Amino acid sequence: MAETVTWDGLRELAEFRAEKGCAITLYVDLDPSIAPTAGDVDARFHSLLAEGERKSSANHRGLTHDQREGLKADFERIRGYFENDFEREGAHGLAIFCAGLDNVWRPHALIDPVSDRVAVGRDFHLAPLVPLVGRGEGAIVAVVGRERGELYRLHAGRLEEIADRTVEQPGRHDQGGWSQARYQRHIEKLVEDHLRNVAEELDRRVRNTASPKVIVVSWEETRAEFEELISKETKAAIVGWTTAETHAKPAELLVVTSPILEEARAKEEGELVARWREEAGRDGRAASGWEQTLEAASDARVELLLYQDGVDHEAAQCPACGRVSVSGGRCPLDGTEMEARDDGLDLAVHQALAHGGTVHAVIAHRDLDPVEGIGALLRY
Repeated sequence: MAETVTWDGLRELAEFRAEKGCAITLYVDLDPSIAPTAGDVDARFHSLLAEGERKSSANHRGLTHDQREGLKADFERIRGYFENDFEREGAHGLAIFCAGLDNVWRPHALIDPVSDRVAVGRDFHLAPLVPLVGRGEGAIVAVVGRERGELYRLHAGRLEEIADRTVEQPGRHDQGGWSQARYQRHIEKLVEDHLRNVAEELDRRVRNTASPKVIVVSWEETRAEFEELISKETKAAIVGWTTAETHAKPAELLVVTSPILEEARAKEEGELVARWREEAGRDGRAASGWEQTLEAASDARVELLLYQDGVDHEAAQCPACGRVSVSGGRCPLDGTEMEARDDGLDLAVHQALAHGGTVHAVIAHRDLDPVEGIGALLRY
């Protein structure tokens, strides 16, 4: 089953560094518009794998016999997994992290596409996963009407039902000998009780969720009354209201709520960028550009790494302690000659995550363009 990427999972991968062998990272784009048939996917997968094997063969210098054999076994394991065990259903991307001599094997079917890439080194290549973290994961969708009262949670790109407080209200044919006015008051009381019940359930879910995002799907005749019944905490968690067809199913609800989640993400992004811009403007706790940002990341000072989606830069890394910088030369900490790398962004991501920071790929704003597309909010 396809899954979403989490910060905990990324940090665990960022903290890994191969000690006995090499680390292989493989990304395959499974977007149907790119690879519409199984044959297309097979061809691209085997082409990537062959590229990875060529890269590892070209860099065998300095590897022991056991490490070379370990790499060979790892590529075979990846090939066997794809041919025999991988299930594409629901997946738009595939990421595999393998370091057999260090006992690491992590295949991940992803709900979002990733660009094709294969890398072999001492650590895993993680930057392509950063834009995929969260993507609304855990958001609560409340469907509220005079009878409907369903709560869903977004998980792995699907809405999963977590509560159903739907009731069937009596119709006109049930009124019997009651007067119309009295019967109507009775119906409205039942509707009020129903909405209160749904509001209490939603309040409870919000209280038990860390940093909740809520979208309410409601209709004109119930929205105002329902809004009065929910708590202040729940109101603060609501990122949008919308409507849907009366009997909309989860897949249809996802279609109308996804744009709201994207708008919420863009708003949060704008707030983060504004915070960085303010700190950088007054020479506060902010880094700007590759030199400052890589230095701060190596010193474990990065609270939040921000980068313009798509940027990268050449950099250098100390093979002994892992410190990174824009220029090479000898490591200022241990004097080891630093190794040139063409993936400075991935080095920055590793340093930020491994030291407890977070990372955000800036997609909807261009504020980082004047500083080479990268910056950071710092702890000190």
